[in-house]
Amino acid sequence: MIAIAAVIAAATAAGIGVHRRFGDGTTALSERILAAMLYVLFPPVVFFNLVDLEFTADIGLGLGLAWVAVITVGLIAHLIATRVLHLDRPQTGTLINAALHPNTGYLGIPVVAATLGTDAIDQAVVYDILVGTPTLLIGVFAMGAAFGTEAGEGLRERARAFVTRNPPLLAAIAGLLAPQALAPDVLVDASRVLLFALLPLGFLALGITLASESPRPRRGDVTIPSSGIRARSPDRGDRRSTAPLATALTLRLIVAPLLLLAVTAPFINLPTAYLILAAMPTGLNGLIVAHAYGLDVPLAGKAIAYGTTIVVMVAVALTLVNG
Repeated sequence: MIAIAAVIAAATAAGIGVHRRFGDGTTALSERILAAMLYVLFPPVVFFNLVDLEFTADIGLGLGLAWVAVITVGLIAHLIATRVLHLDRPQTGTLINAALHPNTGYLGIPVVAATLGTDAIDQAVVYDILVGTPTLLIGVFAMGAAFGTEAGEGLRERARAFVTRNPPLLAAIAGLLAPQALAPDVLVDASRVLLFALLPLGFLALGITLASESPRPRRGDVTIPSSGIRARSPDRGDRRSTAPLATALTLRLIVAPLLLLAVTAPFINLPTAYLILAAMPTGLNGLIVAHAYGLDVPLAGKAIAYGTTIVVMVAVALTLVNG
C-alpha cells in the first residue's frame, strides 16, 4: 500500500511539475494520455478479465443489490445538483459521475490486499468487474453523453456519442460473448499488469489537469499531502464554489458504502472487501469521460485528487498500524 501511495504521489507531482515547467502546452499531452487510456489501453483489460470470469448465483445476487445502491446514490447526486446546488449541466454530470464511480481497480484492489490480506483479492476482483466496471461503462459514460457539452444535440446524437466514445463497453460486450479459450492465462495476467501500469499514467494526467486549472499558490495556501494540490484558505466566495466538491466527496466516501450496507444487510452477509471497494474515491476514468464528453474537468480532477488523498492516507495508516 505504501508503494501504491508513493506511485500516486510521484505521478501527480510529476504532472504538476511538467505543467509548471512547460506551460499550457502540456494540456494537450494530458488529453492524449487520457485518449490513449480510453481507446487503446483500457479495452484489452476489460476484455480479457471478463472472458476469464466465472459467474455464480451469489455473484449475481450481490451484483443486483450493489446496482440498487449505485442507482440510488446517482439519483441522490442528481437531486442535490439540480435542486439544491443548481449546477449547470456539465457540473451536474460530473457530480453524478463522481458519486457513481469508485476507483475499485487501480486503487481498490491494492487497498483490500493491504488491509485484509491477499486472500480477499478474489472478492475484490469480482466486485471490480461486476460492479465497478459496469458502473463506469454504462452509468458514467451515459452521464457524460447526457450532460456533456461535446456530446451533440438531441437524444440520437448523444446516444451515438455514448457508443462511439466508449470502446471499453464494446470490449466488455465482446468479452461476455467470447469463449474462454480466447483468454489464455498469459494474456489475462498481462492485462492485469497493464491495469497497474495505467495507474501512474492516469495520475500524471491528473497532475497536469490540476496544475492547469489552479492559480499559483499564495500566502495562506495549504498543500494537501500525497497529491501536490494546493487549496486556498477559503473565503466566503470560495465556500460557495467548494460545495459541489464537498458534496461529491461525501456521496462517494460516506453515502455510497452506507447505502450498499443498507440494501445488502437483509439478504446477505456483505464481505468486508465489498464495503471497502464501495468506499473508494472517484475513479481516474471519470477524468477521461469528462475530457471526452465535455463535462466539468476541474471538478472531476479535484474530486479524484482529494478523495484519493483521504483514502490513501487512511489506508497507509491502517497498514502501518497492522504491521
